Amino acid sequence: MKIAIGSDHAGYHYKQAILQHLRAAGHEVEDFGTHSEARVDYPRFIRPVAEAVAAGRFERGIVLGGSGNGEAMTANRLRGIRCGLCWNVESACLTRLHNDANVLSIGERMMDLPTALQIVDTFLTTAFEGGRHLTRIQQLDE
Repeated sequence: MKIAIGSDHAGYHYKQAILQHLRAAGHEVEDFGTHSEARVDYPRFIRPVAEAVAAGRFERGIVLGGSGNGEAMTANRLRGIRCGLCWNVESACLTRLHNDANVLSIGERMMDLPTALQIVDTFLTTAFEGGRHLTRIQQLDE
């Protein structure tokens, strides 16, 4: 799968670990930054991830920050993006099953790394359920 990933300084460490995890699993991943722990403004790194997914250059996106809230808000400002802020495996499963999320937001300060990796794996392997949920998804972009 082609995956775009980006973070601010507060999500930098988990981004690095997730990059390794994804590449080891055989995914093609592009890192949109940031590339250090130096304080940055998250929209500079999150918006390009969302734009790349919305343009169809990547199948999925992953964005990270301290809480993941600002990152999800930034991504969701773009038409065609459905970014789910996930804090456990169940929320990751449901954001794919019911919302067909194409971008995942994770807060590094909200969970341990093993949980974050489980969330990523669930997000990437769970298929959209369709059915009654499809009409709702279509209404998002009306």
